[in-house]
Amino acid sequence: MKFKFLNKKITGILTVLPENEVTFEEGIKNYNFTETQSKKLKKVMGYDKRRVVKDGVCSSDLASEGLEYLFKNKLLVKDDIDALLFITQTPDYILPATSNILQDKFGLKRDMFCLDINQGCGGFMAGLLQALIMLDQEEINKVVLINADVLSRKVSIKDRNSNPIVGDAASITVIESVKEESPIYLSLKMDASGVHDVVIPAGGMRLPSTNKTSEMKEDESGNFRSLDNLIMKGDRVFNFVQREVPPMIEEILKYSNTDRNNINFFFCHQPNKFMLNKLADKINVPREKMPSNIVGKYGNSSGVCIPVTICDNLGSDLENNVYKVCFAGFGVGWTFGAAILELGDLSFNRIIEL
Repeated sequence: MKFKFLNKKITGILTVLPENEVTFEEGIKNYNFTETQSKKLKKVMGYDKRRVVKDGVCSSDLASEGLEYLFKNKLLVKDDIDALLFITQTPDYILPATSNILQDKFGLKRDMFCLDINQGCGGFMAGLLQALIMLDQEEINKVVLINADVLSRKVSIKDRNSNPIVGDAASITVIESVKEESPIYLSLKMDASGVHDVVIPAGGMRLPSTNKTSEMKEDESGNFRSLDNLIMKGDRVFNFVQREVPPMIEEILKYSNTDRNNINFFFCHQPNKFMLNKLADKINVPREKMPSNIVGKYGNSSGVCIPVTICDNLGSDLENNVYKVCFAGFGVGWTFGAAILELGDLSFNRIIEL
């Protein structure tokens, strides 16, 4: 589905990263592969370092650190928040919603809307769409969109397919109503044929976690994982991205009447460097316009990847300048979306550490 919004703007982005850093080499000893095989994978995929939480750290802890920073530095006023959206696939609890936990912790006003959305790699796009729709209401002027995941806690350390990729992070994006038109064009699609290609089989009501679901087993590729761990079929993910994402970007360019050469940056979800380079080539844009450096620095933080990429690559430059950008998020679900907008003159665009 395609959407067009006016009089709405992203006014600030904050990324929160765990200070705990793990290198690719630290994990090699856990894999059922030779060191040569693993280092070849590192080179091709662009793996190097990633940030992961320490034991016991939850998604809300990363988000809380970010909110505390914004309130303390007077970059966000509590009573100005009309809606709080929390996008995650690693909530603190099955219930209650993590957004309500944060509302209670910070003593936010009662006359507001709190909502959790279960989305992963396409979560920033799904959350952005929800925020923009809510801003169409007269009584909602400012939405705080939080993306957070601690998926490293659900990945087997013996899974060379997923373990070197996954990082943890949170982001806080403020979206609000403005007087200027500031058109935002957004497209979001769902293709449920991929629901089993990125999955954690156990832990929900369909298959509750037990001693049996925690048993590690070897797959056909030599990875060891249990039913409680993340299973990601890399070849299926790659084919999906190359098949579906280019036409989606072409569609949003046409819908917004935008020449791709006038886009300054394509900020995309980052599964790995190899996949993004292939995507840039396929949509015929220079690779330097599509930053692919995040997986090698911080890891794939699911729906947080787009904000992390923006904060890391542009930083305070976005507080004084404005760029024409394209967002593209895609993954588990399959959920995939793209947006074209002007991004800049932000109140903040920073990275902090927990």
